[in-house]
Amino acid sequence: MQTTAIPFTRLDLILTRWMARHGVQFLRLSMGLVFLWFGGLKFFPGLSPAEDLAGRTIAMMTFGFIPASVSLPLLAIWEVTIGIGFLAGRCLRVTVLLMAGQMLGTVTPLFFFPHETFNAFPFAPTLEGQYIIKNIVLLSAGLVLGAVVRGGRLVADPESAVPSRPADDRA
Repeated sequence: MQTTAIPFTRLDLILTRWMARHGVQFLRLSMGLVFLWFGGLKFFPGLSPAEDLAGRTIAMMTFGFIPASVSLPLLAIWEVTIGIGFLAGRCLRVTVLLMAGQMLGTVTPLFFFPHETFNAFPFAPTLEGQYIIKNIVLLSAGLVLGAVVRGGRLVADPESAVPSRPADDRA
Protein backbone atom coordinates (compact mmCIF):
# COMPACT_ATOMS: atom_id res chain seq x y z
CA MET A 1 0.00 0.00 0.00
CA GLN A 2 2.87 2.37 0.78
CA THR A 3 4.39 1.96 -2.71
CA THR A 4 1.21 3.09 -4.53
CA ALA A 5 0.75 6.05 -2.18
CA ILE A 6 4.15 7.54 -3.06
CA PRO A 7 3.50 7.98 -6.82
CA PHE A 8 0.04 9.33 -6.07
CA THR A 9 1.45 11.80 -3.56
CA ARG A 10 4.08 12.95 -6.07
CA LEU A 11 1.46 13.37 -8.81
CA ASP A 12 -0.82 15.19 -6.39
CA LEU A 13 2.00 17.56 -5.43
CA ILE A 14 2.91 18.24 -9.08
CA LEU A 15 -0.73 18.96 -9.99
CA THR A 16 -1.31 21.10 -6.91
CA ARG A 17 1.78 23.18 -7.61
CA TRP A 18 0.73 23.61 -11.25
CA MET A 19 -2.76 24.73 -10.18
CA ALA A 20 -1.32 27.17 -7.63
CA ARG A 21 1.05 28.57 -10.25
CA HIS A 22 -1.55 28.99 -13.01
CA GLY A 23 -4.98 29.00 -11.33
CA VAL A 24 -5.23 32.75 -10.66
CA GLN A 25 -4.23 33.54 -14.25
CA PHE A 26 -6.86 31.14 -15.63
CA LEU A 27 -9.42 32.64 -13.25
CA ARG A 28 -8.56 36.18 -14.35
CA LEU A 29 -8.73 35.27 -18.05
CA SER A 30 -12.00 33.37 -17.71
CA MET A 31 -13.54 36.25 -15.77
CA GLY A 32 -12.38 38.61 -18.51
CA LEU A 33 -13.94 36.42 -21.19
CA VAL A 34 -17.27 36.15 -19.35
CA PHE A 35 -17.55 39.91 -18.77
CA LEU A 36 -16.42 40.76 -22.29
CA TRP A 37 -18.87 38.29 -23.82
CA PHE A 38 -21.92 39.09 -21.68
CA GLY A 39 -21.22 42.82 -21.85
CA GLY A 40 -20.74 42.64 -25.60
CA LEU A 41 -24.15 41.01 -26.04
CA LYS A 42 -25.79 44.07 -24.49
CA PHE A 43 -24.60 46.24 -27.41
CA PHE A 44 -26.94 44.30 -29.71
CA PRO A 45 -30.65 44.61 -28.88
CA GLY A 46 -32.35 41.27 -28.35
CA LEU A 47 -29.19 39.17 -27.88
CA SER A 48 -28.76 39.34 -24.11
CA PRO A 49 -31.27 37.33 -22.09
CA ALA A 50 -30.78 39.81 -19.24
CA GLU A 51 -31.47 42.89 -21.37
CA ASP A 52 -35.05 43.64 -20.35
CA LEU A 53 -34.55 42.89 -16.67
CA ALA A 54 -31.31 44.90 -16.55
CA GLY A 55 -32.94 47.90 -18.21
CA ARG A 56 -35.91 47.88 -15.85
CA THR A 57 -33.64 47.39 -12.83
CA ILE A 58 -31.45 50.37 -13.72
CA ALA A 59 -34.53 52.49 -14.40
CA MET A 60 -35.86 51.54 -10.96
CA MET A 61 -32.49 52.14 -9.25
CA THR A 62 -32.27 55.62 -10.82
CA PHE A 63 -35.94 56.44 -10.13
CA GLY A 64 -36.61 56.53 -13.87
CA PHE A 65 -33.95 59.16 -14.65
CA ILE A 66 -31.93 56.77 -16.83
CA PRO A 67 -34.05 54.90 -19.38
CA ALA A 68 -33.08 51.47 -20.70
CA SER A 69 -32.11 52.99 -24.06
CA VAL A 70 -29.29 54.81 -22.26
CA SER A 71 -28.53 52.40 -19.42
CA LEU A 72 -28.01 49.26 -21.49
CA PRO A 73 -25.19 50.71 -23.63
CA LEU A 74 -23.62 52.15 -20.44
CA LEU A 75 -23.90 48.75 -18.74
CA ALA A 76 -22.41 47.12 -21.84
CA ILE A 77 -19.45 49.53 -21.75
CA TRP A 78 -19.04 48.92 -18.01
CA GLU A 79 -19.02 45.12 -18.38
CA VAL A 80 -16.75 45.16 -21.45
CA THR A 81 -14.35 47.44 -19.55
CA ILE A 82 -14.29 44.91 -16.70
CA GLY A 83 -13.64 42.13 -19.22
CA ILE A 84 -10.80 44.01 -20.88
CA GLY A 85 -9.30 44.85 -17.48
CA PHE A 86 -9.24 41.20 -16.46
CA LEU A 87 -7.95 40.01 -19.83
CA ALA A 88 -5.20 42.63 -19.94
CA GLY A 89 -4.23 42.09 -16.32
CA ARG A 90 -3.80 45.84 -15.95
CA CYS A 91 -5.49 48.20 -13.49
CA LEU A 92 -6.80 45.19 -11.59
CA ARG A 93 -7.70 47.16 -8.47
CA VAL A 94 -9.97 49.40 -10.56
CA THR A 95 -11.31 46.38 -12.45
CA VAL A 96 -12.22 44.55 -9.24
CA LEU A 97 -13.85 47.73 -7.91
CA LEU A 98 -15.87 48.13 -11.12
CA MET A 99 -16.89 44.50 -10.86
CA ALA A 100 -18.01 44.91 -7.23
CA GLY A 101 -20.26 47.81 -8.24
CA GLN A 102 -21.64 45.88 -11.17
CA MET A 103 -22.34 42.88 -8.93
CA LEU A 104 -24.30 45.06 -6.49
CA GLY A 105 -26.53 46.15 -9.34
CA THR A 106 -26.81 42.62 -10.67
CA VAL A 107 -28.42 41.19 -7.53
CA THR A 108 -31.04 43.92 -7.15
CA PRO A 109 -33.61 42.25 -9.44
CA LEU A 110 -33.90 39.50 -6.82
CA PHE A 111 -35.37 42.16 -4.51
CA PHE A 112 -37.05 44.48 -7.03
CA PHE A 113 -38.69 41.73 -9.10
CA PRO A 114 -39.01 38.59 -6.97
CA HIS A 115 -42.10 37.52 -8.94
CA GLU A 116 -39.86 37.30 -12.05
CA THR A 117 -36.75 35.86 -10.42
CA PHE A 118 -38.41 33.17 -8.30
CA ASN A 119 -41.13 30.61 -8.96
CA ALA A 120 -41.40 30.13 -5.19
CA PHE A 121 -39.51 32.74 -3.15
CA PRO A 122 -36.76 32.15 -1.97
CA PHE A 123 -36.20 28.50 -2.88
CA ALA A 124 -37.07 28.04 -6.54
CA PRO A 125 -35.45 30.62 -8.82
CA THR A 126 -36.63 31.12 -12.37
CA LEU A 127 -34.10 30.93 -15.20
CA GLU A 128 -33.51 34.67 -14.74
CA GLY A 129 -33.05 34.14 -11.00
CA GLN A 130 -30.55 31.35 -11.63
CA TYR A 131 -28.70 33.65 -14.05
CA ILE A 132 -28.39 36.20 -11.23
CA ILE A 133 -27.61 33.75 -8.41
CA LYS A 134 -24.71 32.21 -10.34
CA ASN A 135 -23.02 35.57 -9.91
CA ILE A 136 -22.12 34.43 -6.38
CA VAL A 137 -19.37 32.44 -8.10
CA LEU A 138 -18.22 35.49 -10.06
CA LEU A 139 -18.19 37.57 -6.88
CA SER A 140 -16.14 34.91 -5.09
CA ALA A 141 -13.72 34.80 -8.01
CA GLY A 142 -13.44 38.58 -7.81
CA LEU A 143 -12.53 38.26 -4.13
CA VAL A 144 -9.70 35.88 -5.02
CA LEU A 145 -8.44 38.20 -7.75
CA GLY A 146 -8.68 41.15 -5.38
CA ALA A 147 -6.69 39.23 -2.78
CA VAL A 148 -3.76 38.71 -5.15
CA VAL A 149 -3.86 42.09 -6.90
CA ARG A 150 -0.95 43.42 -4.84
CA GLY A 151 1.32 40.52 -5.81
CA GLY A 152 -0.02 37.80 -3.55
CA ARG A 153 -0.21 34.28 -4.87
CA LEU A 154 -1.51 30.85 -4.06
CA VAL A 155 0.90 28.56 -2.25
CA ALA A 156 0.67 24.84 -2.86
CA ASP A 157 2.79 23.81 0.11
CA PRO A 158 1.12 24.57 3.46
CA GLU A 159 4.45 24.04 5.25
CA SER A 160 6.00 27.01 3.44
CA ALA A 161 2.97 29.28 3.71
CA VAL A 162 3.12 32.18 6.12
CA PRO A 163 0.10 32.15 8.42
CA SER A 164 -2.10 35.22 8.13
CA ARG A 165 -2.57 35.43 11.90
CA PRO A 166 -1.04 33.78 14.96
CA ALA A 167 -2.07 30.21 15.67
CA ASP A 168 -3.48 31.28 19.04
CA ASP A 169 -6.17 33.36 17.30
CA ARG A 170 -7.54 30.50 15.24
CA ALA A 171 -10.83 29.04 16.31
